[in-house]
Parts: sequence; structure tokens; C-alpha cells
Amino acid sequence: MNTIKSIKNAIVCLVLLPRFLMAAVMFWLLDFLCIRKRVFLRMKEQEVDVVDPPVCISDSNRLFSMESLKAVWHGHKLDFLKAAHLGHGAPNSEVVQLGDQQRSRILDYAKDKRPLILNFGSCT
Repeated sequence: MNTIKSIKNAIVCLVLLPRFLMAAVMFWLLDFLCIRKRVFLRMKEQEVDVVDPPVCISDSNRLFSMESLKAVWHGHKLDFLKAAHLGHGAPNSEVVQLGDQQRSRILDYAKDKRPLILNFGSCT
């Protein structure tokens, strides 16, 4: 059982790796452009002829950091493993009735030629 789970995790990682690497390269490029603008801003303070808009950036406010890369990886993984995908059929999730705790599926409540409306309320 652990072997199958490990193989599944390895396949998911291989599928997600190109998307993750693309996001990491984009973060690095954005940081590079911000650093470049910061250098030009310093040059502007020394010279008058440099034309580049000023940008506020600090060393602690970088896109290409370990924390941001972890968040991107986690987000890609959650997006890949979710049950609902754009253009595909809706998942037929299990629901529990409040009164008698009976379990059923969402589509069990659908009737022919009538739309099924789900109302997700909030109770605070």
C-alpha cells in the first residue's frame, strides 16, 4: 500500500515540476527586474540623466524566496489534486443530512429537467 502511494506521489511531483519551475523562473525574473530598477534608482541619485521609474523594494520583500516557492508548490499541488476541474463534470460528493445523519450523494437530489441548486450558507 505504501509503495502505491509513493509511486502516486512521485508521478504527481513529475507532473507538477515543469509548472513549478516556470513559476520559480518568473519569480526570479521579477526579482531581477526589481533589483535592476533599484540599481538605476541609486544611479539616478548620483547622476541626473538616468530615466527609469523609482521602485520601492526591500531585501526582505523578495518573490524568489524559500517561503514563496513552498507556497507556490503547495498551491500547484492543491490545484492538481482537487476534485473539480474546469470543463469537466462536477464531482458527486457525499453529503450528510442533518436530521438523521443519513449519507447520500449530491446528485441523488437532482430531478429530471430541473436545475439542482446548492446553497452554501455560513453559520457564525
